[in-house]
Amino acid sequence: MTTPIEIYNSRLFPVDRQTLFDAFADPEKLVAWWGPEGFTNRVTAFDLKPGGHWLITMTADNGSDFHNRWTIEEVIAGKLVRMTHHEPVHVFTLEMKFSGDGKSARMSWRMVFQHTDEIEAMEKFLHAANEQNFDRLERFIEATLR
Repeated sequence: MTTPIEIYNSRLFPVDRQTLFDAFADPEKLVAWWGPEGFTNRVTAFDLKPGGHWLITMTADNGSDFHNRWTIEEVIAGKLVRMTHHEPVHVFTLEMKFSGDGKSARMSWRMVFQHTDEIEAMEKFLHAANEQNFDRLERFIEATLR
C-alpha cells in the first residue's frame, strides 16, 4: 500500500479567528479570494454542514471554466472544516483549521491525495497554488475586513 501524499500550507492573518473563518464560511466573501491567481469564482451551492455540498465554478483568466464539486464532511464553527473534493480532476480531502486568539489567527490547510505519479509530479505546483490562495485571502482581508 502506498503512502498518501499530503500537502500542507499555513499562514497567520491579521484578523481574529472568527473573522478568518467567516471569510470562508460566507460565500459572498469566499468568491473574492478562492483559488490561485487569475481565477474568478461563482458559487451555485454552499451548504456548510456535514453532508452538505459546495459547488463552485472557477474561471481562469483565459475564460476556461472549472466546475468543482465538494462534499462537506465535518464543521466545527470557527475552528475546522473538512471536506472532500470530487471534481473536476483529482479526488482529495482538504482539512482547514482555524486557530489563534485576539488580533491574529492562523489558517492551516492539509490536502490528502491518494498517491499517484501524477499527484507526486504536481506536489510543488499544488503547494504554490495554495500559497497564491492565501495571498489572495490576505489582500481581501486588507481591503475589506480590517
